[in-house]
Amino acid sequence: MTTWLLRIEAPGDGPRLAVKDAIDVAGLPTTAGCPVIGDRAAPAEADAACVAAARAQGARIVGKTNLTELCRAADGINPWTGVPVNPLDPRRVPGGSSGGSAVAVATGEADVALGTDTGGSVRIPAACCGVAGLKTTHGRVPLEGVFPFAPSLDTVGPLGRDVAAVALGMRLIEPGFTPDSYGAGGVVGRLRPVGVAVDPAFDAAVDAALGAAGLAFVDEPFDGWGAALSAGNTLILGEGYRAHRRLLAYPDRMSARIRRRIERGERVTDGMLDEAYATRAATRDLLDKFLERHAVLALPTISQPPPLIGAERAVDLTELTLPFNLSGHPALALPVPVGGAEPPASLQLVGPMGGEERLLAVGAVIEAALR
Repeated sequence: MTTWLLRIEAPGDGPRLAVKDAIDVAGLPTTAGCPVIGDRAAPAEADAACVAAARAQGARIVGKTNLTELCRAADGINPWTGVPVNPLDPRRVPGGSSGGSAVAVATGEADVALGTDTGGSVRIPAACCGVAGLKTTHGRVPLEGVFPFAPSLDTVGPLGRDVAAVALGMRLIEPGFTPDSYGAGGVVGRLRPVGVAVDPAFDAAVDAALGAAGLAFVDEPFDGWGAALSAGNTLILGEGYRAHRRLLAYPDRMSARIRRRIERGERVTDGMLDEAYATRAATRDLLDKFLERHAVLALPTISQPPPLIGAERAVDLTELTLPFNLSGHPALALPVPVGGAEPPASLQLVGPMGGEERLLAVGAVIEAALR
């Protein structure tokens, strides 16, 4: 049962909500998928703010979902709790760190799931498992009761089998949330990150999906992509070290790869963090300029098919997602068909700060055109 770390009987007729085990649910321990946390985890005294809001809207909590250890890997591999099975191809990684949440909705075991996204951890498993997932605007969803990783990047967002399920997830955690109305015929900014090698079939799939929806697009090369990636990784290392360094006192209760990732952050100085924050401001300004010209931006969510289990370390799954954690903009991952026998591609839509209502409206137009 690698999708779930804990199942809960939840009678009733409200939406079934799965919660990543980095988010507190009252009466249950939060383990972050790591023994060093789980060994000492007492039952949470209260729901995380996002869970409390969902429960107040009638959501039925049906369990805590599996994740990569301490939320610190995008592949979904966890040597302690197992690997959620990718429903599209069990040979491939499910993505992470919110892999259990993606699998739970992909297999119909939950109507909506909550995940966290610091470098792509909602969008990447959504892309790997063929579902939809939303990284919310940084700061829009409260983080009280959520396991901290890199505070300037951390977000909470919903996953679902389709855009309507993601919109339901937003209504659960933000009562009154309503997607905008959006008709066909708009022009989209087609981001082309300079220096990233994207599978041509994935690029073609994104372009074809936009065309099927009647959305013309204008190419927008992004020359500063490498700098944004580097800055995002610096914040993950530096802020993550400051958040997790106390855990290094228990090296036998975390995997070697995660211990090494925490240790690498010790080399990140305050000056390096300041440089990364300056790059964040420049990245945000550039994306804001693009979004003055276009309602949304579009690009793939991952650059190639999910890697086979055992080959995951050869692929940087965050290379198309992390810059939007750096900038803080909301981003929606949506499956789109691709030619051949490979799993589907995933279209990533990016909107203005606080523009989740617009993103889901455009996503629904694209989804409807592909059915």
